[in-house]
Order: sequence, then structure tokens, then C-alpha cells
Amino acid sequence: MIQLEGVWRTYPMGEGVVHALRDISLGIAPGEHVALIGPSGSGKSTLLHILGCLDRPTRGRYRFEGREVGALPDGERSLLRRNRIGFVFQFFHLLPRLTAQGNVELPMLFGGVPREERKARAARALASVGLLARAGHRPDQLSGGERQRTAIARAVVMDPAVLLADEPTGNLDRASAQEVMGVLEAMNRQGLTLVVVTHDPVLAGRAKRVVHLSDGALADPPAEA
Repeated sequence: MIQLEGVWRTYPMGEGVVHALRDISLGIAPGEHVALIGPSGSGKSTLLHILGCLDRPTRGRYRFEGREVGALPDGERSLLRRNRIGFVFQFFHLLPRLTAQGNVELPMLFGGVPREERKARAARALASVGLLARAGHRPDQLSGGERQRTAIARAVVMDPAVLLADEPTGNLDRASAQEVMGVLEAMNRQGLTLVVVTHDPVLAGRAKRVVHLSDGALADPPAEA
């Protein structure tokens, strides 16, 4: 599904450059649950942004479902993001004036889905994360775990091929974090490809495969004490 070959991402800084990613070659198969782990500044979020077509490699190749996407025009990249890639972030990014139902409907509104179909699909997505009874509540009426589950429902309502989660439990207490990961893992068991960025080795250990990053490059896992 995902294939990176010799991917670099550099940024100009003063008279030099910063190497955010260094020669990354990585494959992710359909249905995998992969954790990207490393310290702050290791390149995890930069890699996730490239996987999600939010950024482009400086050099190297990125293929998604067999398509070379690194050089796609902006319009085609936007369609790919909207239809095939879901995103979950640490801070939820829900619109405060909309209900949970309204927030989940947003991607479909932008995608031109008819009103009745939007309502039905949003209800199904909220039911899949155990929040149908809270559909009429605004974010300030939801707990942190409920807000993150609403964000997950919004991320999967367009039926993406892959879900990219950037520190999805970083803003939650332990009980809510377990609840959210249970939802994500249940979706993965149903066939959704799941890529989770984390600095938490306990969270990473729940994945089927752990990819370690250090200073923008793939690294061997640390030796056990």
C-alpha cells in the first residue's frame, strides 16, 4: 500500500539546511498496524505528513496504492487525502460550535455528499466509536476521550484506506487512552491500515510492527537493559 524509497526532507535554515528525514525506505502493507516511535525531533511527524500528502519529499519516491504521489498536482493530492487517508491528531481539532454529528459530517460536506447520506453515514461512524447517543453534544460537552473518538469517527467517515494518528492519546488520561486505542485497534482488525506516531513505548508495543526513528533516519531498536 505504502512504499517509500530513499526519501529525504530538508529545510533551508540560514546558510545551511536541516535534514528532517534522511534516506527513508519503508513499506507498509494493507491492514498493518505500525507504530513510528522516537524522541522529539526524530522526524516522526515529518514522516507522517509525507505519508498523508501534507508535505512532499525533497527527494526520493513515495508510492501510495501503486501511484507515485510525490509529484502529483495539488488538486489530485487533495482528492487523495480526502478519499483515501484519514487523520487523527493529539488535540482533536473539532469545531466548537458544531455538534459531534456536525463535526463528523464536515468531510462529506466538503466532498459534496448529499445531506441525507451525510447524516446516515455520520450516525454509523459515531455508532462505530460508541458515541451515537452523544451525537447532539458539542465538544465542550464531551470528555477528552469522547472528543478523540468523535475525531476518529470524522477521520473514517469517508472510508479511507489508511488512518494516520499523530500522538492520538497524548492529551488523554490513561483510562481514556486505553479506550481510544481499543477503538483504533478494533478498526485495524476489520482491515483498516493504521499508522500511529508516538513517543510512548507502551503504546508502540501494542502495534504489530514498531519502526524506530532517530535524527531523521530509521534506527535499530534500543538494546534492552
